Order: sequence, then C-alpha cells, then structure tokens
Amino acid sequence: MKLAAVLVLTGFAACAAPGPRAPGTLPPVATFSIVAFDPATGDLGVAVQSKFFGVGSVVPFARAGVGAVATQAFANTTYGPEGLDLLTKGLAPEEVCAALTGKDEGRDRRQVGIVDGRGRAAAFTGAKTMAWAGHRTGKHYAVQGNILAGEEVVKAMAEAFEASTEPLPERLVSVLAAGQAAGGDRRGMQSAALLVVRAGGGYAGFDDRWVDLRVEDHEKPIEELARLLGLHRKFYPPPPPADLTGFLPEPDPDPAAGPLATPRAAFETFRARFLAGDYRGLHELYCEAFRSSRPVEEFAASMEETKDGIRGFLETARYAGTRIRGDTAELAFVLPGSPRLTLLEMVREAGAWRLRS
Repeated sequence: MKLAAVLVLTGFAACAAPGPRAPGTLPPVATFSIVAFDPATGDLGVAVQSKFFGVGSVVPFARAGVGAVATQAFANTTYGPEGLDLLTKGLAPEEVCAALTGKDEGRDRRQVGIVDGRGRAAAFTGAKTMAWAGHRTGKHYAVQGNILAGEEVVKAMAEAFEASTEPLPERLVSVLAAGQAAGGDRRGMQSAALLVVRAGGGYAGFDDRWVDLRVEDHEKPIEELARLLGLHRKFYPPPPPADLTGFLPEPDPDPAAGPLATPRAAFETFRARFLAGDYRGLHELYCEAFRSSRPVEEFAASMEETKDGIRGFLETARYAGTRIRGDTAELAFVLPGSPRLTLLEMVREAGAWRLRS
C-alpha cells in the first residue's frame, strides 16, 4: 500500500467517532459521595471527594424539586440526566436504580446513589466494584463509596449527616470531612465538588444552581471546598425559600390511623389513587357537597381530560406544610422552578379530612 493511502486510512481511523468505552478502559472514579434532601427548604444536593482529577465533572447531578444523583466507580454519566428524567416521571429512587442498571452491561462495576424531591433514597453498588465498596441509605440521604479504607467510611458519613443540623451545603461538606477522617479513598485525595439546587436559587434567579463548587486538584480538597463555600456565602446570599409563615410540617402519614386522618394523609391518599388511575376512589375523597353535585361518571371524565396536568403536579409537587383553622386546612406545595406556594384546600367532615371542591 502506498504511503499516502496508509496516512489517509490512519487519519480516518483516528478521527472516527468513538463508541462508549467498556468499564476498565478508563480510570475508575473511585470516590465517596452523598446525595441528600433538606425537608425544611426543599434543597437537594451532592457532595463528593476522590483521588481523581476533576471529579465534579463526572459524579454530581441534581434538579430542583426532582432529585439528586451521584454516579461513580466506572461511572456511567448517562445515569445523571436519565435518572432525573425518570424521577420527574414519578418513579421512586429504587425503581430508577433498577431501570438504569438493568439495561447497562457494565453495571457490575458501577455505583450510584439517588434521592428524590420527597426525600426517598436508594443506592446501587455493582458486584465487581473495587473493594472496599458499598453504600448506606437513610431518611433523606444515601452515601456510597468505592476503593475506600473500609466500611467505616460510609458509616461515619451516615452518622455525620444524621447528627448535623447545619444548612444543607455545610452539612454535605461536613459529611465528606467525616468520611475522610474515617479513612476516605484509600489512594488519597485530589478533587472534590459540591452541588446544591433550589428553585430560583441560581444567579439572578434564572436557574436552580444555588451552590456549584469544584476543587479540581488539591492536596486537601475538602478543606479547600469548605473555604470556597465560605466565600460563596459572602458573594451569593442564599435565595429565600417560599414564605411558609403559618404553615407547619405534618409528620409522614400513619397508615394505622386511616387514609383521611390528617390533611396530609388525605392528600397522599389522593396522590396514590390518582397515579393508580382509581377515579372512583378519588371521588370519595371530595367533600359531600362536591360529591352530590358531581356524579362519579362525570368526575371520572373530567379527571381523564385533565390527567396530564394533574399528574405533573402530583409527581413534582413537594409538600411544604399545613395551616389548619378549625375544620378547614390549607396544604402548601412548592413546584420545581418556582419559589411560590401552591395551596390545596381541605375540609373536615365527621372527623375525616377531604378535598374541598
């Protein structure tokens, strides 16, 4: 073959678009991370540290009102946007983990942690992820890591999160510090990142990226991340959350008390029945005046006509608090991308809370 032809073919091969690389052909994003939700503000965040250059460009993903995802080990970065899209569609974090890993041939070497906009959490650690590797989930968080000094790293991170009362950004950095103090990445430290989202929390309120900090290459990346967060607090005042004056958060509904025992229980019953397509059951949740004026067949037809808009609200609205005045109540919700409250009225009939028409 002539030299010119060889050069042409060689150049073509070099410029051809590469396909996805198999796990093991790139250095692993060996790391420890946390994904978490703050029920007081609705904030969602990810914090991560690794002996890996620029870990913040690979691991953290979050969307206000929807959830947060950390994808690591031999990271599949499609887990971030695809996972958030699945959460937006109403899937629980456990279902999202299953959907993402189920179609991924490299899942045995992957690791992912997910929390949604309601504080539900799940995590996955592939069977071939390099030791020590594992995760823990708890109320409003998941912690995970690989190539760690040992299980004590994720244990210390979980305990630090549960014990802290700091605002979410500082709380996440404290969790990283606790993980490092317990041994951290057994290869050492190099980079760290912090991403916290809040509806309207970005610069001038145009997006949800409230805190987005990265330490790409540093001897003590967690300490540097804490220093940058301190500067961020000076230059970027925290955006105000929705005004919840007069609204108090109700505890999670108690199934033993019945589906209509509290205003929030009545709403969660409504949410579950709607998402299951039980329009007849939904009709029973409305106050007597509404039920007598709207036959169930007419009500079901109206639900069918407006189901897409209602579904969007039910899947993305974050419960924020309840204001009770005698036999009436208002439930407050925050929607992704909006600091304003959405209110839902309830009425109490014979001890049972129902939706007002």
